[in-house]
Amino acid sequence: MEKVATIGLDIAKSVFQVHGVAADGEVLIRRRLTRARMLPFFAKLPPCLVGIEACNNSHYWARELTALGHDVRLMPAQYVKPYVKRGKNDAADAEAICEAVTRPTMRFVAVKSPKQQSLMMLHRVRLMLNRQRTQISNAIRAHSRRLQIVGWESL
Repeated sequence: MEKVATIGLDIAKSVFQVHGVAADGEVLIRRRLTRARMLPFFAKLPPCLVGIEACNNSHYWARELTALGHDVRLMPAQYVKPYVKRGKNDAADAEAICEAVTRPTMRFVAVKSPKQQSLMMLHRVRLMLNRQRTQISNAIRAHSRRLQIVGWESL
């Protein structure tokens, strides 16, 4: 078997799709992996380029695969979408990720540490709380205005 040069990895909740190609573009791997079999599978492979769509879970997997010696690159999903050749499914997504990661003009997302991810989570929660506070104050203002128009007597 030839050496795998590039892998496209489509991550999901429980089953991951792997698409691997050689340096000449020949497809060598098309597999579905469960979460438990993911790291043992990549531990057996020689170091290669691994592309993953960026999301919250992708940062964890990128850290784990980097620890195994692989070169992991995360890409925003909207940059990968143009490379999907056929219907939307995990295998087609993995193939598109594999194709997109090799493009010289592709933009990548930096892999975040657990500390960076938790700080971003705190910022998102703070933003959500501010939005809720504004919604509540607007609702109270609207209800009190309604009471002024209708009048207390009709209640």
